[in-house]
Amino acid sequence: MFEPVSNGRVSTEIVDRIKTAIRGGLLAPGDQLPAERDLTQQLGVSRVSVRDALRMLEANGLIEVRVGARDGAFVTAPAPKLVGEGLADMLLLAAVDPAQVTEARMIFELGILDLACERATADDVAVLNEICDRAEVSPYDPALSAEFHVQLARCTHNDALALLAESLPLVSTLQRAREVDPAAGREGVREHRSIAAAVAAQDSATARQIMTEHLGRTAARLGAP
Repeated sequence: MFEPVSNGRVSTEIVDRIKTAIRGGLLAPGDQLPAERDLTQQLGVSRVSVRDALRMLEANGLIEVRVGARDGAFVTAPAPKLVGEGLADMLLLAAVDPAQVTEARMIFELGILDLACERATADDVAVLNEICDRAEVSPYDPALSAEFHVQLARCTHNDALALLAESLPLVSTLQRAREVDPAAGREGVREHRSIAAAVAAQDSATARQIMTEHLGRTAARLGAP
């Protein structure tokens, strides 16, 4: 299955080889990787390098190492939380400008509203309103505003969209906007409540209008074009 790897960052290259096999369909969730001894022989590397690579893959949620009657390393789908955290870390480490994040939000969040209005359940809307209840008590907490927007993405019942929402550095971006205009908190809570009502009524046009104004003000505060 695998060809020998070159010297250098051996463990990282082993990880890349196994990831490539997963992406290419040679390995699927539930498949068992060759035993350590077999991987060592196929890749032409030391057992220590193989073990380091397996630990890296396990930390990233791509494999599960089982011990017992059927022990070994098995391919697994990474948990949504790990995926979201990974994307968020990439954006934070890349030091993406808050204005750019807000531009991305305007494209993304306006784009999901039709699905959110179409698919949101009564329980979904109840969660939106419960977040608004807490935000009315703490209107200047950017974490609550971020929680509302992530929940709105979850209303689509599309895991990919929810993961993308969770990956955006919303708290830091919103905190920056609040520093520019402290009054933004209470105004934002009112708009969130109106968006929740529009979602409950399956009124995507109204939801889009409110969201456009809502995100537009954030963009203006952050200097987005």
